[in-house]
Amino acid sequence: MGEPWFKMKDVAKKHGIIALSSNYTLYGDLSARVMSILSNFSPNQEIYSIDECFLDLDGFDPASLMEYGQKIRLAVKQGVGIPVCVGIADTKTLAKLANHCAKKGLAGSNGVCDFGQLDEQQLSALFAGIPVGEIWGVGRRISARLDEMDIKTIEDLRRADPEYIRQQFSVVLERTVNELNGTPCIELEEAGTPRQQIMVSRSFGSEVTQLSDLSESVAYFTTRAAEKLRHDGSVAASLCVYVRTNPFKEDAPQYQRSMIVPLFQPTDDTTKLVHASLQGLKAIYRSGFGYKKSGVLLMGLQSKGTVQATLFDDPVEQAKSDSMMRVMDAINRKMGQGSVTVAASGVKQRWAMRRERKSPNYTTEWSELPVAG
Repeated sequence: MGEPWFKMKDVAKKHGIIALSSNYTLYGDLSARVMSILSNFSPNQEIYSIDECFLDLDGFDPASLMEYGQKIRLAVKQGVGIPVCVGIADTKTLAKLANHCAKKGLAGSNGVCDFGQLDEQQLSALFAGIPVGEIWGVGRRISARLDEMDIKTIEDLRRADPEYIRQQFSVVLERTVNELNGTPCIELEEAGTPRQQIMVSRSFGSEVTQLSDLSESVAYFTTRAAEKLRHDGSVAASLCVYVRTNPFKEDAPQYQRSMIVPLFQPTDDTTKLVHASLQGLKAIYRSGFGYKKSGVLLMGLQSKGTVQATLFDDPVEQAKSDSMMRVMDAINRKMGQGSVTVAASGVKQRWAMRRERKSPNYTTEWSELPVAG
């Protein structure tokens, strides 16, 4: 996971591994379809990531949850064609763990695992065989520290003193211990909860040395971030722009820098956000380096309707901005992403990510629909 492709080429060729380039349009559309189906199975849904969500099953008949999980799997398989696993438990941490067990075949059956069907002895035996690093939120560093404390399995962590864990680590890990013991500490967030930050970043297809190429990439990423911002009905109060060289080229000069650019007034206007991000890029750019990645992070997000008015606001200018953004988004939705964009994002885009192995946009492009033989 996360291994550079050039290190995997020989292994892929040896074992006949099929490798495909990133296709974010396809992934996003399939994710939206899956989440839409899952929303029918619970009054409360939290979309946690592009391929994962939580459903609130409070009040459902405990005896029928395994069967209900199979209905969920079947609905997604029939509606989208994607196999999914279902983990059911009293807390979000345990539900994540139950999903892991279902996926790996450690417990449950046919891709569904309900910890409510296991007694304490069975749970203890199951958790004793799973490394502590498999727990949600326990990364490599925390796992290494826990190992030094002779906490090697999930069962070891579950039996640890929560107060002691808090003293040695944080309140977050203390909550994890409590959740492993069936005490909910992490609430289910509403599906429509606005994002707190929006990040758009990509690695380049080839190294970039010129400020002009870097500027195009930053302008393009800012444009995409602004589209997401408007989709959420939010505005940004500041943004962070960053660049970095290729860390895998250890013999090459390395440089990594970021800069936060505050905005005079929170906005969702692509042109204003691009102007700010390019100003930040000019401040951090240094010649003489081969850059491999850039990105933009929109911060200080808030609902557009709650922005405090100031004496310096220009209602006419704001109305023009809102109208222009609405027209731009409408055209891009109808004609395809990037049909209308800012000139600063470039046309040839020599920096663009190489995607020679990209799968077709089966579900979003008429010309790329699968053909039945």
